[in-house]
Amino acid sequence: MKLHEYSSYDATGLAELVRRREVTAVELAQLAREAHDQVNPTLNAVVEFYEDAESVPGSDAGPFGGVPFLRKDISVTEAGRLYECGSRLYRGFRPTVDSYFVERARAGGLRIVGRTTTTELGVSALSETAMCGITRNPWNLDRTVGGSSSGSGAAVAAGIVPIASASDGGGSIRIPASYCGLVGLNPSRGRISGGPNRQDPGHGISRYFVLCQTVRDMAASLDVLSGSYPGDPFLIPGPERNYIEELSQPSGRLKIGVALSSWAELKLDPEIRDRVAETAKVLEGMGHVVEEIDQPFSASDYREVIAGSTYFGRGNLDAVASALGRKVDATTLENINLIFYERAKHLPLSYAEKVFEHARKIRFDVAKAVQDFDILLTPTMPCTAVPHDAHSTENMSVEEYLTLDAVGFCQYLGVFSVTGQPSVSLPLFCSTEGLPIGIQIVGRFADEATVVRVARDLEQAIPWTKRRPPVFTGITG
Repeated sequence: MKLHEYSSYDATGLAELVRRREVTAVELAQLAREAHDQVNPTLNAVVEFYEDAESVPGSDAGPFGGVPFLRKDISVTEAGRLYECGSRLYRGFRPTVDSYFVERARAGGLRIVGRTTTTELGVSALSETAMCGITRNPWNLDRTVGGSSSGSGAAVAAGIVPIASASDGGGSIRIPASYCGLVGLNPSRGRISGGPNRQDPGHGISRYFVLCQTVRDMAASLDVLSGSYPGDPFLIPGPERNYIEELSQPSGRLKIGVALSSWAELKLDPEIRDRVAETAKVLEGMGHVVEEIDQPFSASDYREVIAGSTYFGRGNLDAVASALGRKVDATTLENINLIFYERAKHLPLSYAEKVFEHARKIRFDVAKAVQDFDILLTPTMPCTAVPHDAHSTENMSVEEYLTLDAVGFCQYLGVFSVTGQPSVSLPLFCSTEGLPIGIQIVGRFADEATVVRVARDLEQAIPWTKRRPPVFTGITG
């Protein structure tokens, strides 16, 4: 198999070739290495491609048997492998346990061949760290990939692998999906276990999944990765059937709420608004009922929740530093995280109650506002990928970070992390500048099935799989 042939397949397609014995898992790992060597020096998406990638474990029987897979370097762990969270504080850290996510990925046939860049400790919608430098967007090297699943987004978009792990506590799957032209689902709270040691990440706000190229890969990934374990704090109804089977089920006639206005101070780009309206027309043409909705929550409430979540997440850094023989200071943490860390130490216990009350209010307000709709249709991002030098968290105050990055860029995203609803960014359009535009579909809690079916319908109506960025495996000069 030639490199340009390898990069033309999604994960499901490569697995089918393995099943037909047209290619082996070892050959696919070798091709992934070749792809990495070709484009990663330009993109800086992969922080480590394993020396033993051709011999890593993975089932031959799963739906992704033999397919190369990259692990985002935060959230899920492999025993004995580096886990550095994009931070100098974690440099050299090797966990001793596999995440359940990793166990299920391997059982599904995925071969984890390396790890990808992430923003430090998962903070920021941009794609630059002091530890790893800038991760560049294959659609335009001067633009951000988005964070925090930066490397996974760039690697899949450029064809190094067809699928990679990602995590989302406020938009970190859907941002790179939108900026890089990928499918990025944030599943319902409780759908994917964070165990054995991260079963309640972000107090229910953060979830784990993948970035991929097609809806069928998204559906198959749900089948592979979904499942609960003893100690998981959230109970969620199981699916009626396998998600891959939903691809052959009718969508029915749905009532769809569409967002066409800004939900924060950062204004919605008119071109993106027009693409959302165009998508609404397509769905209306399929027989669905479409109705415009107002902003269903208070941005100030979300600002308090995401601030609290970030403060809470810095509570264990002293223990981490002690275990690794380091100090928490400017040599181990970037400025924005150091500020959050210092402030967190002085917050009263009553602060947590205040944050949880804002989260409760968001859940109530959104549930009441959208209870009559089967799905919601929104922009994923209010703008296309911004230039690397447009903003930097290194020079921001906490207040500026919360207003622009956490709330402004993520105005259509973080709210559904709080409510626990499934939401997917689909790469339906490109801008006049040639940059991807993601459109978000949001389902009812625990109803990934409807999201899968609508995503399938839109993939058929507005196909995207033949689009290629200028930097792409097998065609980069």
